[in-house]
Amino acid sequence: MKEREPLGDSLTTNMISDAMEQLAGTVYRTPLTTSTFLNDLAGKNVYFKMENQQKTGAFKIRGASYKMSRLTGKEAQKGVIAASAGNHAQGVAFAASKRGIAATIYMPENTPEAKIKATEYYGARTVITGASFQEAYEAALLEQKRTGSYFLHPFDDYDVMAGQATIAVEMLKQQPFLDTLIVPVGGGGLISGVAVAAKELQPKIRIIGVQAEGAKIVHDQFHNRPSSRFAGTIAEGIAVKEPGELTMPIIRHYVDDMVSVSDHDIANAIVCMLERKKTLVEGAGAAAFAALLTHRSTIRSKNCGIIVSGGNMDVSRLGYIQQLAYDGPMTCMA
Repeated sequence: MKEREPLGDSLTTNMISDAMEQLAGTVYRTPLTTSTFLNDLAGKNVYFKMENQQKTGAFKIRGASYKMSRLTGKEAQKGVIAASAGNHAQGVAFAASKRGIAATIYMPENTPEAKIKATEYYGARTVITGASFQEAYEAALLEQKRTGSYFLHPFDDYDVMAGQATIAVEMLKQQPFLDTLIVPVGGGGLISGVAVAAKELQPKIRIIGVQAEGAKIVHDQFHNRPSSRFAGTIAEGIAVKEPGELTMPIIRHYVDDMVSVSDHDIANAIVCMLERKKTLVEGAGAAAFAALLTHRSTIRSKNCGIIVSGGNMDVSRLGYIQQLAYDGPMTCMA
């Protein structure tokens, strides 16, 4: 593996260290679990970082909370606006409520009802608009210009990345022998933070990103391929049409590989997690595990970390997920 020089003034290790301190009393140090059956199935030791057990049910609270802590009093007074398919929305709503900041969240029309209700429960106002995250994002930007509120980006922000980076720091403290991390990728905030933190702590660790086949713009750009048509995915949390302007250079610099998985692969991983680990995860949360199951013969690793990024599944879709999982080969079998 080639050695990488720092990328310049962007996401720094000092920011990540500060995020660790700021978030210590805010977020859970989620467990890193393993399974003998899944280790045997994968042919390697597999460690699951269970961010589905995080506050608000997903990792997004880390970046949102750290960013919220960095707002000035003047910025906070004007309130915050965000766009999200659900998990960033809940993170922003939770973090805003802790600081007494008004929050408005724009969410696409395909957002699971459970995520909408949870966001409202944490005190934010929701605006449901657009057929995709991109359309909700554009509507949120227009509202931000009108009101002057602070726009809290779900991934294209160095403070947000620093908050997400704390996952990698925790994982390498919990299991220092990890040689590979597999990370779900939407706009790239999670993998950017994870990659910078992990490479600083363990320079030879491999970072592998995974996207859904129906939404793989980062995957295509990483491999210098023409962009695939956006077709959508059951993993709505990573269904992003455009990567971040700040995240993409970091991904190119620090990430070792990018793979893609089908919706069948993701559904299969959801069912496998439910059957073998007795835990329910959403599509985006199952994507990294789906990548390991699908590409296990080509992922060279002895101790592999899997980020289970969220568990906010709309349970009304479980029947469809099960049907999709069984409509093809079941890779979660020895």
